[in-house]
Amino acid sequence: MQVQQVDGREKAEGDRPSRGKETRQKGVTPMSMTRITKHPILEIPEKKEVAFTWNGLTLTGYEGEMISSALIANGIHIFGHHAKDGSAQGIFCANGQCSQCLVIADGLPEKSCMTPLREGMVVESLEGLPKLPEDDRAPLLREPPARDVEVLIIGGGPAGLSAAVELGKLGVDTLIVDDKQRLGGKLLLQTHKFFGSVEDSHAGTRGFEIARMLEEEVRVQSSVEVWLNTTAVGVFSDGIVGVVKGRTYRKVRPQKLLVAAGAREKMLSFPGNTLPGVYGAGAFQTLVNRDLVKSSERVLIVGGGNVGLIAGYHAIQAGIQVVALVEALPYVGGYKVHEDKLKRLGVPIYTSHTVVSASGKERVESVTIGKLDEHWKVIPDTHKTFQVDTVLIAVGLAEVNEFFHKAKEWAMDVYSAGDAREIAEASAAMFTGKMEGLKIAKALGLYRGEIPATWAEKEAVLKSKPGPVVPREKPKEEEGVMPIFHCFQEVPCNPCTSVCPEGAIKTERDEITGLPYMVDVSLCKGCMNCVFICPGLAVTLVDYRKDKEYPLITLAYEVWREKVEKGQKVPVTDEDGAILGYYPVEKVVTSKKKYPGTLLVQVRVEKDVAKRASGIWVQEKQIEPSLVYERELPPDEAIVCRCERVTAGEIRAAIREGVRDMNQLKALWRAGMGACGAKTCRPMIWRIFKEEGVDLGDVADRIDRPLFVEVPLGILAGMRSKED
Repeated sequence: MQVQQVDGREKAEGDRPSRGKETRQKGVTPMSMTRITKHPILEIPEKKEVAFTWNGLTLTGYEGEMISSALIANGIHIFGHHAKDGSAQGIFCANGQCSQCLVIADGLPEKSCMTPLREGMVVESLEGLPKLPEDDRAPLLREPPARDVEVLIIGGGPAGLSAAVELGKLGVDTLIVDDKQRLGGKLLLQTHKFFGSVEDSHAGTRGFEIARMLEEEVRVQSSVEVWLNTTAVGVFSDGIVGVVKGRTYRKVRPQKLLVAAGAREKMLSFPGNTLPGVYGAGAFQTLVNRDLVKSSERVLIVGGGNVGLIAGYHAIQAGIQVVALVEALPYVGGYKVHEDKLKRLGVPIYTSHTVVSASGKERVESVTIGKLDEHWKVIPDTHKTFQVDTVLIAVGLAEVNEFFHKAKEWAMDVYSAGDAREIAEASAAMFTGKMEGLKIAKALGLYRGEIPATWAEKEAVLKSKPGPVVPREKPKEEEGVMPIFHCFQEVPCNPCTSVCPEGAIKTERDEITGLPYMVDVSLCKGCMNCVFICPGLAVTLVDYRKDKEYPLITLAYEVWREKVEKGQKVPVTDEDGAILGYYPVEKVVTSKKKYPGTLLVQVRVEKDVAKRASGIWVQEKQIEPSLVYERELPPDEAIVCRCERVTAGEIRAAIREGVRDMNQLKALWRAGMGACGAKTCRPMIWRIFKEEGVDLGDVADRIDRPLFVEVPLGILAGMRSKED
């Protein structure tokens, strides 16, 4: 097939013109350049290539992957343009929560992030208003199939799966519905090792491996049924939960309902915040860790909680450069060991900074940040502009709890677990799931025991915030072999105590949050288990046995393997990322069966460096701000309601005119009337009310309708084709 350039877009001979406004694509990128073909942690599976068309252009993707991932793998980031203002539309949440990525697939409107690719699929951009299908045939209708069940669980993440395991052990008739192709929720996106304890929360095991373990536990429970690719769409007054399985609407009538639907990401209001390339961190992790698509070259991360810090680490593992991480607080709010991992890899972290604007014609080309004063205002002349193609927003999560509240309103017997109940770590979600599972079984009369009191105690500990950063003295001994712990903050984590065969490692006060220490350094035999398992990569083994002046140090390493081959000189850093020197690699140790994905890099250093050595610098070339930022864009230009393109200025003007009702804002500006159902704009509007000095108690909230996810009318009506 010959290809020619048409209006800046590659077009195959025989293509018909695309419908509506030109999509303005500048051509496609070969998949070999945008697919992640090697990864330090993840295995690269073999997948079947299929052909599909995008606006008439023939492309290839992998069978069963989401359409959005296939498009981005072909270098296509713009999926259409908004009917109101012609703004470019692309992926945003990658989780089915918004409709930013809507396309027409085989003649039907579909969320591209939730629709699997098939051979020969015809995919088109949604430009303007779609035409109704030219089909006069009378549809075939059917009554939606119904299912009675003792327990319905919405969500197959760590909380839902843990609850299902407990219910399955007791033989409770349980149905799990999840809108993805695989069980595990956000665990599937996590390549890092988890904190907590080995016994209770699989500490030292990677998130995607924990997902597999929980799924295996669920699958052996004969009373538990799993419906994948099934979206819960509404809870109704007659006790029915409506779900869409495939393209069939079904009614589920549970005796007990457990909502474990997880969380959605919060968004920030700044000019350019809806440009393609501004993602939630979860969307980015979905692309790089689940779908193995290298969606970016350079990213800037906004938000210094664990989500943002971990996303930065995942980006580097995927071969993507992290130019900076910015945090509005004067300190990083996530675990210090996560912060230190990024610093040691060469990522600059700007505290007391925020994003001012993102700029670009139709996708992100640059981002500007500014320093904040004590009143949270950007200080003039502190702007820095970075050339990037992606901005990751990681400023917190909001509970997906609308199903729970509506079920409560209808007086259903409903429970919640995990992030749908309270935002916390996945290890805590597993405990809430286990406890809610037993509570439900008890309410059904199928469990007569007591819920272990230790479960609630452990859940509380796993939810605890990180403690203050405290200085620690290094051991004075300079003989034998010993681990040096670079932990300076109490967090719930103690796997190093579980794997030491000599029992030589303890935590302060014998608590899971206590800092680790050696009972007696002479007990250490140098097995390296503690270095392998540490989730924070915060243990260095120092070995003086062969050379006291130049001891051998062992560092955990999980990124670009070609950087640490034997004989190469590597930049060794301290805890804060300062380079201590360049040293040749003497040996690389692996333990693929017990600790897959973790390399131990051994180098010989001066003795005054050994105890300070903490990591290996990767991003040797810092990306400096490259533009002079001359003016601050009006913050009122920021889009608040991305579905209806309502700006912060329009919302602010209505508030100043006396509007105190979210429903009135909807009537005036259509804010919250879009396909996402106000999932993104609602918290941003609340924030504007607060910024305007309005007491939030005086503001009437919007009225939520029973249907929380948009569904084609034909599916609700039970429409089917003759092929069905």
